[in-house]
Amino acid sequence: MKKYSNTSLSRLKDTLNQREVRRLSPLACLNSQGIRRRAEEQLQTGYRQDFSVDVDRILHSHAYSRYIDKTQVFYLIQNDHITHRVIHVQLVSKIARTIGRFLGLNEDLLEAIALGHDIGHAPFGHDGERFLSKICGQNGIGYFQHNVQSVQFLEKVERKGSGWNLCLQTLDGILCHDGEIHEKILESKSYKSFEEFDKKLYRKKKNPAANLLPMTLEGCVVRMADTISYIGRDIEDAIRMNLITRSDLPHKSVKCLGDTNGTIVFNLVTDVICNSFEKAYVAFSPEVSEALSELKQFNLEHIYLNQMIKKHTRTIQGLFTYLFEKYLEDIAKKNQRSVIYNQFLDGMSAEYIGSHQAAEIVRDFISGMTDQYFLNQCPESIKPEIQRM
Repeated sequence: MKKYSNTSLSRLKDTLNQREVRRLSPLACLNSQGIRRRAEEQLQTGYRQDFSVDVDRILHSHAYSRYIDKTQVFYLIQNDHITHRVIHVQLVSKIARTIGRFLGLNEDLLEAIALGHDIGHAPFGHDGERFLSKICGQNGIGYFQHNVQSVQFLEKVERKGSGWNLCLQTLDGILCHDGEIHEKILESKSYKSFEEFDKKLYRKKKNPAANLLPMTLEGCVVRMADTISYIGRDIEDAIRMNLITRSDLPHKSVKCLGDTNGTIVFNLVTDVICNSFEKAYVAFSPEVSEALSELKQFNLEHIYLNQMIKKHTRTIQGLFTYLFEKYLEDIAKKNQRSVIYNQFLDGMSAEYIGSHQAAEIVRDFISGMTDQYFLNQCPESIKPEIQRM
């Protein structure tokens, strides 16, 4: 196997970094600005740029692999064309990189944030998140929030507790992605250390309503792209499932944005680019922001809260309680035959085990499950049936 000197590899990275300075906007976050908790000699002497490394680490994480069977909106439905979490994060990545390319931002950082932003989602989407949060509160470990849990997985759980040592800017964008919050304009709020990040993370853990601003424009773009990626896609899924018809969409929104996912995405992306080009912020125009807000409200009322897709909600909630209590008991009794031991804690670092309460370990295990794995852990007699649509 041919050997390459550290000097020649470092020279390659220097060339890429210099090219980046010439090519990207002065407002972009450069790869050379990446900050890690722990220095890694291999990265310092190699040719790979920091945020590109983060992308690869997220792609190779176990949590990323589990995206494939995680609910986006609709669960317990067998339909190959319904959006799952894996498609959503890929769409966010593509949309963010498209916007970022026109704004002269760092596409490596955009991709890293986008691919990692939903790593912490529980099975069964936002319903699962809500159920798990209530149980976590009852067990004295605070709220469950998928963005906070994404950081938890990437820093504390993956690689048997050693984490991936991702860059500060990547983790910050993941923590601050909050695509459900509607904003016309987003400005980054810069800071420079993991000490400040940890304070930010603590504030979000204590107060889920805290509106954290990303430290980079790349983080702002991903937050906008998150909304752009799901708003029209969820409409197409709902039409496919006969929950709504295209004619139900609000007239003002349709007039401004269109009535198909393709036109909605195109118009939103174009508007962001035109209103953010060479600006120190990312923004929608007032007209488009109002149309998007109206469409989000429509989706909430007619799709996300639609009782036709909530028939198994109480059953799923009961299964979350059942599994949480079961695994807590298994840990208390040191039941080594339990899956929480042989499929999660086996080989886990002493640091992870020593720094997490039993309820936190159970939270991490359950939130990492795919929908099907979750159901497989439940007794047949109480499992809901999957609908074919």
